[in-house]
Amino acid sequence: MGKKGGSLHLKREASPAFWPIHRKKFTWTVKPRPGPHPINRCIPLLLIIRDLLGLAETRKEARKIISQGMVVVDGRVRRDDRFPAGLMDVISIPEIKMNYRILPFKKGLGLHPIDEKESSYKLCRIENKTTVKNGHIQLNLHDGRNVLVRVEDPRKPEEDVYRTLDTLVISIPEQEIIEHLPLKEGMMAILIGGKNIGKYGVISSIEEQAGMKRRRALVNIKDEKGETYQSILDYVFVVGDEKPRISLPTMEE
Repeated sequence: MGKKGGSLHLKREASPAFWPIHRKKFTWTVKPRPGPHPINRCIPLLLIIRDLLGLAETRKEARKIISQGMVVVDGRVRRDDRFPAGLMDVISIPEIKMNYRILPFKKGLGLHPIDEKESSYKLCRIENKTTVKNGHIQLNLHDGRNVLVRVEDPRKPEEDVYRTLDTLVISIPEQEIIEHLPLKEGMMAILIGGKNIGKYGVISSIEEQAGMKRRRALVNIKDEKGETYQSILDYVFVVGDEKPRISLPTMEE
């Protein structure tokens, strides 16, 4: 009888390039479990504790730290060392009072230290939205969350203000919407893909064309130094208006 299901193993050479591991020293690495982020856009908790933060030297030590409930992701204790942490997730270690947010950098995803106040909320991008029973709006976010917005009539523009690729500031772990950041010109955004990944600035123009998928529209972003970066709408993540709602790393990082 043939094997069913996917592989439980992952070779280091096949792992995402931004993972902080040696490619040829060993053969195997940890494979993330299916979860809120795909394998090419996540970092397992094991690698965060052992390789990024250096809190353990071996997998056995890292698993012990994680299994004892010392690692909190988005306000919830995670005891699985294979849990996939991804873009905008907040990693907290209360034992040493350290908080981090996963952000895009030049080489991929990485950790950015944040303060305790900022660790109480996160940014989520709206990937899709649907109308459910009784006319309420369900927003499907980039990290697998579903947020229900109760409205009297979703056909009224003044009530249905959410569009795909907009950003929500939500509290964690309550998942309550704090603020809505629409995707439009003049908003501050960070690029989460493409050759300019990790660059951020103000959206100067959005070039949408009839017949073209909205996610493929060209976007120009101008940073504080006056340099302009071009990408597609699918790689744009709004982080604020005049000022970002989260702390961002320097462009050189």
